[in-house]
Amino acid sequence: MKENLQNNVPELIPVSRLGDYLKYPSTGAVRQYIFNNTNGFKDKVVKYLGKRQYLNMTAFFEWVNDSSKVSA
Repeated sequence: MKENLQNNVPELIPVSRLGDYLKYPSTGAVRQYIFNNTNGFKDKVVKYLGKRQYLNMTAFFEWVNDSSKVSA
């Protein structure tokens, strides 16, 4: 199922349009990840084109897998 989801999602998605492609996480949650740089989220996943923030979805799915392995 994960592969099907990854195949249906474009490579770069504006943070504001993430809800059009994924139900979770919400746009607000992603903005919180960016602000707090949770587990290196901003460094690994976020790309900037001018002032707009885009999510590299390949890096996003890798970040999800990596962050699920980190203990609290």
